Amino acid sequence: MFQRILVVCTGNICRSPVAAAMLARRLPERELASAGLGALEGHGVASQAQRLADADGLDVSAHSARQLTREMLSAHDLILVMSEGQRRAVGELAPEALGKTLLLGRWLDQGKGRDIPDPYRKSDEAFAHVHRLLGEATDAWAQRI
Repeated sequence: MFQRILVVCTGNICRSPVAAAMLARRLPERELASAGLGALEGHGVASQAQRLADADGLDVSAHSARQLTREMLSAHDLILVMSEGQRRAVGELAPEALGKTLLLGRWLDQGKGRDIPDPYRKSDEAFAHVHRLLGEATDAWAQRI
């Protein structure tokens, strides 16, 4: 059983904090956290992602971006990343964590899986598209965990 779940993206200000909040809402008995491979440490959620989260009833206002560490990887049962490249980066940081590191978009596209693109510094439409993908991906994980 996955009790402690860590969601990882690049800066920890767009995708991973929102996805962690989505999973926390769907899996309230689980412990959820997020971090970034190149975190913009101390920053809150990007304003475009914040607006979409607010509209979806998610509270990410207290989020503060943090850098991914080996200790975080060790402390969690499941690590969900946005891309295969991030999965490889996790493996380089902590090879022992690779077996429990999977794509957040693993169940999308009829189970073929897909990366979830980074909307950072992109249009409102890009953020909305990513927000929809995060919702679909977290719904699919919540049904399987």
